[in-house]
Amino acid sequence: MNQNLTKFLKISTFCVGGLVLCSLNASVAKAETVVGEKAVAGITVPLERYSEVSEAVKNKEIELADQYNYTNLGIANVENHLNIRQKPGEDQKIIGKLPKNAGCTILETDDNGWAKIKSGKVTGYVMSSYLITGNEAVALAKKVGGVVATVNTTTLNVRAEAGLLSKVITSVPIGEEFEVLDFDDEWVKIGVDQDKGYVSRQYVDLTYELIKGVSVEETVTGVSGIRAQIVAYAKQFVGNRYVWGGNSLTNGTDCSGFVHLIYRNFGYSIARQSTSLSHNGTRINPSSVKPGDLVFYGNGSSINHVAMYIGNGQIVHASTTRTGIKISNMYYRNPITAVRIIND
Repeated sequence: MNQNLTKFLKISTFCVGGLVLCSLNASVAKAETVVGEKAVAGITVPLERYSEVSEAVKNKEIELADQYNYTNLGIANVENHLNIRQKPGEDQKIIGKLPKNAGCTILETDDNGWAKIKSGKVTGYVMSSYLITGNEAVALAKKVGGVVATVNTTTLNVRAEAGLLSKVITSVPIGEEFEVLDFDDEWVKIGVDQDKGYVSRQYVDLTYELIKGVSVEETVTGVSGIRAQIVAYAKQFVGNRYVWGGNSLTNGTDCSGFVHLIYRNFGYSIARQSTSLSHNGTRINPSSVKPGDLVFYGNGSSINHVAMYIGNGQIVHASTTRTGIKISNMYYRNPITAVRIIND
């Protein structure tokens, strides 16, 4: 599989007018009939046949170059993250975070050092001095970008090995994005938090992307008091780094360390490891969670990841080294159980 990933990276970073992002998916080669988890006639053109589709890829790159070129591509040049504000000004409300090496489209700049940007689902203002632009941004994008798999079917099984008879370790919904670790013509190896698994290639679109900005605007409704305080505190650290075994909300921590440190700030003593943490508090059905409750995920029934529910169907969690602390749909993968720490 590694040779395919290397070829994908080379093709994806082929520049036309400063382009750094492109895809090899259904826009290049359409899938034919799909049965179960295996295509009857494949979904994408194998990368070995690049010469046959190079013109189509080139056209795709030219199209995208209008959006990502030397003048409006920006990459966050910070140690941790760059605050995205609602309006220009350091006293303005923070609505998102642009992590280190995350990419954005620069929409406009002003004479006071502010740039209006769009990254992911966030549009707002950042200090221009913290953005790498022009040729330097294009060169950096080739180094720090990665291959991402976006689910294009309602629900997709993630398997322990590459094969239809292999164990299903979790399921993921349409629209979710996962880091690609490797792939071949039929299977894609992805990272799901700290798990690794395989998905059928025809049910994902592969693209070469930079990290995106993350929104912190999500509001907590129907809750007050300690729950609202805990959620608000946790969201302050969105965009910060994931570090396995780390114990710092600002310099890096892992999934269980994140919720452990959040609760410790409010005087609660809970376990540091996710499996042990699942035995703290009161077990509840994931469908009954309130903001501040903990949601657990894993491989089959084996717990290895924990997140905090923040309301509106969303969680905040320390996910991977690539994405850091982020906000996700609670059902970005199947939750195993949930725990209530706050007795109210």
